[in-house]
Amino acid sequence: MHIEMYDADRSALLPLFALADDAQAQISTYISLGEVLVARHDDVIMAHLQLLETDDPSVFEIKSMAVSQTRQGEGIGRGLVAVAVARCRDRGGRQLIVSTATADIGNLRFYQRLGFRMYRIVQDAFGPSTGYPANALVDGIPLRDQVSLMLQL
Repeated sequence: MHIEMYDADRSALLPLFALADDAQAQISTYISLGEVLVARHDDVIMAHLQLLETDDPSVFEIKSMAVSQTRQGEGIGRGLVAVAVARCRDRGGRQLIVSTATADIGNLRFYQRLGFRMYRIVQDAFGPSTGYPANALVDGIPLRDQVSLMLQL
């Protein structure tokens, strides 16, 4: 596996962005922002991580990250986050934040195992008004609220 910056047409990464976010309308608002890291095996892209600057130059955000379903559980996501952390530190970052659905137990487990801590919940962040399907479930849990997590660098 090799992790590198991705400078090509991001529409080629849409299947990965869609794996990370169920709302195409939302993806279209941010897909072109920030920088994207990809994990490759030979010439095949297996995963991506989108890293954004925030209004605070010491805070960076993981906006989107996904590992292809056939390659999950192999440490690829952990490797992407490690490279993102190093990039943030090199740029004077002190915090790395990420947001996910409170219903997404897998994401919550993944980020907490990497040392991220919860710091904010936004109720009713997911629903038809924000481009998400009504009555959607994640792991059998209603998709409604968003949680933000932070890693101190």
